[in-house]
Amino acid sequence: MVPIAVLVTALLAGVATWAQAGSLQRDLSARTQAALAAAGLPAGNVSFDGRDATLTGFPPGQALRALEVVQGVDGVRAAKFEGDVVPMAPSTTEAPPPSSTTTSSSPPPTTTTTAPPPTDKAGVQAEIDRMLAEAPVTFVPDTAKLTPEGEQAARGIAVALAKSPETFRYRVTGHVARGPGGESAALKLSRDRARAVARILTTNGLTTKRVTYRGLGDTRPASGGEADRRVEITVI
Repeated sequence: MVPIAVLVTALLAGVATWAQAGSLQRDLSARTQAALAAAGLPAGNVSFDGRDATLTGFPPGQALRALEVVQGVDGVRAAKFEGDVVPMAPSTTEAPPPSSTTTSSSPPPTTTTTAPPPTDKAGVQAEIDRMLAEAPVTFVPDTAKLTPEGEQAARGIAVALAKSPETFRYRVTGHVARGPGGESAALKLSRDRARAVARILTTNGLTTKRVTYRGLGDTRPASGGEADRRVEITVI
């Protein structure tokens, strides 16, 4: 009788856990769909495994924005794409006004395509450097907390790197400016900032074994000012 009672108790506990997990996933799914609809992104689908979301069916022009919306839903731990979606920023190019000249023929329309992401080490590194130059990863002063702009920049890089060859590994290096806290404080802050960026990368498409981080404190100043407070991402 005792083994039967233990078995029944374990079975009931398993059923309760399963029901609770299902309720959590349904709640996250409902709130995620509401957030996407409010953002004008109802086209794709989001499925959950516990608190981890998987996005499918989003057009490339909406994929990055959809990832940001889902990641921002309270309770979502991580979000990623399934399939070969290459997120890209929506085009802002306006169509030229119609020509008022009727005596000359218009040139035939041309078709433009988005260039595929680079697959070689130099190309991927150049893309990382370009993205960091256009949108640096920034932090709240004297802390390892990313600003909203810095977090968005880090997520954009993560999405891009998730499409790179799986054999590539990345090292995140934190740098800070010289300050009154001394060498040890600078080293700790730079390491904490690098770790914060590494966490963004590993929760938005990259596995943990592909990302390492380190802090160099104030030992490698750039050109002074904000340039000293930077995060570098290197293909290794």
